[in-house]
Parts: sequence; structure tokens; C-alpha cells
Amino acid sequence: WNTVEYEALGEDFHNRGARSAEQIEVMRALWTQDVVAFHGKWHNISHAGLNPLPVQRPIPIWLGAGSSQSPMPPDSVLKRVARLADGWCPNFSPDETGRAVVEKTHGFMREMGRDPDALGLDGRLRTGGRKPEEWVDEAKAWQELGAGYLSIENRQAGLKTAGDHIEAMRRFKEATGLRF
Repeated sequence: WNTVEYEALGEDFHNRGARSAEQIEVMRALWTQDVVAFHGKWHNISHAGLNPLPVQRPIPIWLGAGSSQSPMPPDSVLKRVARLADGWCPNFSPDETGRAVVEKTHGFMREMGRDPDALGLDGRLRTGGRKPEEWVDEAKAWQELGAGYLSIENRQAGLKTAGDHIEAMRRFKEATGLRF
């Protein structure tokens, strides 16, 4: 998601979505087949496999979507989530825009013959500069939106040590009483 990382690797930042989609195809093949032959735009595998194969089947793929600068991801991103993801970690608030993004993604899933209920949702709640009552309201909004998971983000909360972060998590748990 970071242009600097792509520059460092000498790769094109603008094809990262299509490249990731192909990488997911490669990984799923490697995780489920003894021997893989794959010839895509970016990956060529003639005869390779993993040994031993993973025990967990399927291995869930969770994708990110959106950015704080653009809470409504492009359709291409939402279609990739709808087609490939077992879960997603979107970067929006559980407001009207967030609801619209979830509904649009679920619509794409239905068009592709997938059950929207099968897509896990990990909400993101920022604690910095906010009151515990606001945490509770937002956590409940994420639950209403269908989130089964909630990532708590303490950036911009002025925390300096690991102990500060642990204490912030304890306060969050105590203030909300919520379980995801």
C-alpha cells in the first residue's frame, strides 16, 4: 500500500491489486496441490510444490481495502475483496459511507455467486483523542455493520511504551465491556 516499498523493490505501485490477485491464486494452488504449474502475467511456476501441505484447509485470506484519504475504495478493490477474500480489514468508519461500502461489496459477492455472510469483517477503531463513550458507540456501530472482529488502534494517543499501550487496551476493554 506504500509507494516507497514498491520503489525499493523496483516494482510498479499501480499494478499492485492485479499482482496481489495473481499471488493469491498462486498461494491457493501451492497450499492445495502436490505439484503446481502456473503461468500468469507475473508468476511462472513449471513444477513446484510445498511439502508438507498445510493442514488447515482452506487457509483464510484477509484483504485490506481503502485508505483514510479515500474511504470509498474503487470498485476494482471491492470486486477483488468480493471475489477472493475470506475476510477484510477496510479503512473506513462505520458510518453511512462505511455502510455503503459494505453493501456494495456484498452486492458484488452476490453477483459472483458468493454468500456475503461468509466474508469476515474486521473493524478499525481509533482511540486517540476520544472519550470512552465514543469508543462504545463506534464499537457498537461496527457490530451492527457485521464486524466479528475489531482492531483497536492507539496511534495519535500519545502513548510511549508497550506498557502504555497495554494499559490503553485494558481501559478500552473495561470501558466498553464488548467482546468481539
